[in-house]
Amino acid sequence: MQPSLKKTPYKVAVLLPCHNEEAAIGKTVAAFRHALPDASIYVYDNNSSDNTVAVAQENKAIVRSERLQGKGHVVRRMFADIDADVYILADGDATYDADAAPKMVTMLCDEGLDMVVGIRQSVSDQAYRPGHKLGNRILNFILAWLFGHSFTDILSGYRVFSRRFIKSFPLLSTGFEIETEISVHALELQMPVAEVDTRYSERPEGSFSKLSTYRDGWLILLTIFSLFRLKRPMLFFSSIGLLLAIAGIALAVPLMITYCYTGLVPRLPTAVLSTGLVILSSLSFACGLILDTVVYGRREALRLAYLTQPSPHEIF
Repeated sequence: MQPSLKKTPYKVAVLLPCHNEEAAIGKTVAAFRHALPDASIYVYDNNSSDNTVAVAQENKAIVRSERLQGKGHVVRRMFADIDADVYILADGDATYDADAAPKMVTMLCDEGLDMVVGIRQSVSDQAYRPGHKLGNRILNFILAWLFGHSFTDILSGYRVFSRRFIKSFPLLSTGFEIETEISVHALELQMPVAEVDTRYSERPEGSFSKLSTYRDGWLILLTIFSLFRLKRPMLFFSSIGLLLAIAGIALAVPLMITYCYTGLVPRLPTAVLSTGLVILSSLSFACGLILDTVVYGRREALRLAYLTQPSPHEIF
């Protein structure tokens, strides 16, 4: 077991979003209390129908609630409400290794990072099923393909953040796709980040996962492509424009050959379709160019919001 973090002059907040985690939240709070004795531990209940709130209060956690259903809503509320220098985001299901938190916090502070991601290393197949591992690898590959680079485990819910990451992050997701949005935000602003291996255990008896493998996987995939459209519109719309241009030219080539030999255009509808596709291609390129300028301005605004917060070196 790793030693707990020594007393520090900065504020550390542990954020635990919960929905029906009566069986695990007590163990989770106790584990983080042992690893980080000076940290403030916040449990945000998301319409639980069991005794999650009571158990969290018995374990001396700071308990608050968010009525809008969905992990994204809860985490957005946490990021807005809580003021700290270091933020630790985990789940309330006792699957993440709280003893790794001091190491992650120390890495964030010593190296002046904005985020440290806990890469899940499962201790059993029940903790991290092979199907979930495969889906995670596929999503990691797609994110790297679309954005140029990625993380080892973009779906990990165990992360440590600096204050300036949290206060410059306009979280918009509502569900379990928030980890993807967090990863893309770090990539967009080219923040200094790191990854560390952490143990990932199975849930304690009586605790049940709220994840739906196929539904949530599909939502995460849609989120990746939506963020690609929003963050890199020039490449997105240029790709569409290129496909439209290729289709339009492919239809036009036989018509032009016929016209050169006969001086006639026998397939007028095909000619009209080809012309329309080329026009749509030009419009797509134009949309990409305009939106890219808008995104550039938005990225500058995010960067300025990021720079208004003190750097980790100034705090630590």
